[in-house]
Amino acid sequence: MAYKSLQEALEDLEQAGMLIRIHDAVDPYLEMASIQLRAYKEGGPAILFENVKGTKYKALANLYGTMERCKFLFRDTLPKVQDLMLLRGSPMEALKKPVTGIKSGVAALAALPLKLHTKTADHFDEISISDLPQIQHWPMDGGAFITLPQVFSENQDRPGVLHGNVGMYRIQLSGNDYLKDQEIGLHYQIHRGIGIHQQIAEKNNQPLKVSIFVGGPPAHSVAAVMPLPEGISELTFAGLLAGRRFRYFYEDGYVISRDADFVITGEIAPGQLKPEGPFGDHLGYYSLAHPFPFLKVHKVFAKKEAIWPFTVVGRPPQEDTSFGDLIHEMTAGAISQEVPGVKAVNAVDQAGVHPLLLAIGTERYTPYTKVMEPAELLTQANRILGTGQLSLAKYLWITDDPENKLSVRDIPVFFKYILERIDLGRDLHFQTCTTMDTLDYSGAGLNKGSKVILAATGAAIRALADKIPEELKKALQDTLLLQDYPVALVMPGVLAVEMSAVTNKEQAANDLARVKQLLESQKVHLTGLPLIVLTEDARYLADNLANFLWITFTRSDPATDIDGIEAAVNNKHWGCNTAMIIDARIKPHHAPALTLDPETEEKVDRLLQAYKKYFPRTLH
Repeated sequence: MAYKSLQEALEDLEQAGMLIRIHDAVDPYLEMASIQLRAYKEGGPAILFENVKGTKYKALANLYGTMERCKFLFRDTLPKVQDLMLLRGSPMEALKKPVTGIKSGVAALAALPLKLHTKTADHFDEISISDLPQIQHWPMDGGAFITLPQVFSENQDRPGVLHGNVGMYRIQLSGNDYLKDQEIGLHYQIHRGIGIHQQIAEKNNQPLKVSIFVGGPPAHSVAAVMPLPEGISELTFAGLLAGRRFRYFYEDGYVISRDADFVITGEIAPGQLKPEGPFGDHLGYYSLAHPFPFLKVHKVFAKKEAIWPFTVVGRPPQEDTSFGDLIHEMTAGAISQEVPGVKAVNAVDQAGVHPLLLAIGTERYTPYTKVMEPAELLTQANRILGTGQLSLAKYLWITDDPENKLSVRDIPVFFKYILERIDLGRDLHFQTCTTMDTLDYSGAGLNKGSKVILAATGAAIRALADKIPEELKKALQDTLLLQDYPVALVMPGVLAVEMSAVTNKEQAANDLARVKQLLESQKVHLTGLPLIVLTEDARYLADNLANFLWITFTRSDPATDIDGIEAAVNNKHWGCNTAMIIDARIKPHHAPALTLDPETEEKVDRLLQAYKKYFPRTLH
């Protein structure tokens, strides 16, 4: 379907039984977010809120909540997009299928942005920031945020929309020190498209003009998060996925999306910052308030019957998981063109995406040797850590798969394969004192932390334990002075050990030294347990795979929190024998985890009684 508007898409979904309307008045403070979180957890329909307190505009949630719905929305254009990704990523494959290649190229040309000669007064009402739905998602958020924006900026040195950038960066509408209706906050990492444009504007000592689009055809939001091949602009991709060219015009020097439901225009002034945040983010914790650029609002526009789409981010999986799955659907196989030799990569959603990458590479350097060890895999790992968003990874587990039996999405099997093969004295490779994801607070400070590559190849060197040796369990209980000290097997080869919560850095170090000494005395019982995770609640961590992935990889910084049995440094290379220990307890400098407000949850329970058939598992 070539939707001309968000309204058309919703009518299509409603006819297909994929959308419901909530007529009751709903509070944008926490209540709407709670309902969206429940709808996603239920695998439920998109939800149109028709009566949002404090605004005359309707709001839409859970539009991309299931892959079934995403594929329905893009059912006519998804194959064309997949063909184009193949054409851009693999010229030889395109030559093998010349008809497909030609069609893809023509489709891309036909999707180029279309400049119109019109003005905002013909299509929009001028409004204020405070007229917009002021949705606050989590109790400690700094204010209301836009969570599905399309943020457009241009390169001042190469003007024109095809050299512009559309990204999905969070936008704070209220709170903190922002002047009401005059300023809004922006949060983005400096290597992102808008950050590069801001650097250029700063160099030119000029303000950067920014346009923020909300709504419009569903393809436009997807384009804002899509990692695109060089040479394809987000606006062209939006046209290709929408089946209809992106329509725009200029007014007051700003790009205006003709099809957006809302448009905010403004300037980022050189060298000016204000606190932005806190904000409940996709790692499952709050990102705290930090100085970031802000937008001096020029004008705000809304269509006559505008609809405000939003999502809620939090501990994964959430609705943005569907974005990741859709991107994988469209770009499967492209990674081997981006990073030669790499067959597959999975940024693990349950671990917050960036903290944990699993990768399958190719080991070809020494095919004639009987004893295999990682060589080319290390080159590929470093290439991965230098590529786009993959550079934000904290833990990278990589192996080859000579028999093509592994999948980076079958996480337990992948972990088992590496843990059976990894030489802990040789195969751990750290990058210390490096940059980190802005949202990850496990490191030494904002944007500061470390990375580790775990690379393994060759034949298995150990059998993984599928139960905890009784001698080890008793030693832990006796030495740590708790009669029923919880120790739990997470999966074969992975042990969770419960310890007291961390109150300060010295205590954390003393705890780690104590458990290391104990484990070294029991190393004969650890031969099948190469990974040990320290946690405040072993049973909870081991209860399911999602808990293990989230706790272990979001609450640890490799250089600080990894230790091991009989650790040693050889030629500046750190390694250990028998077992690696990850201290995944919460540290005092970590950001707080996201929790729901009990009072709001009770209100939402009452409100949703009239819609209970859509919420059978999440009504309390």
